[in-house]
Amino acid sequence: MFNSIIAMAPAQQGQGGGEIYSTLIMFGLIIAIFYFMIIRPQQKRQKERVALLGQIKKGDKIITAGGIHGDVVSVDEKTLLIEIADKIKVKIERNSISVVNKHGEVESIAK
Repeated sequence: MFNSIIAMAPAQQGQGGGEIYSTLIMFGLIIAIFYFMIIRPQQKRQKERVALLGQIKKGDKIITAGGIHGDVVSVDEKTLLIEIADKIKVKIERNSISVVNKHGEVESIAK
């Protein structure tokens, strides 16, 4: 692959031929830095969020992204039924949860 890239480049005299290698190395370093500084941490946070949302069970106290506080009454695959006041229950999506309070432990879910 590199040979075909070098063959397409115009013939250069003297020391200028090594510039394409340094350019490719710089692009490779930029891509590696971008991956380790941005993409990989975001994937890690997403995995933690999915794991925490999967562990929600009946009795947990939650706060939704809209700021509604409630207790989990029942759990479905994609939705939760939460009680926000006496005999007032609301069905919400799991993805709308921002904070989970499991028996005194508060776990924030980063978006």
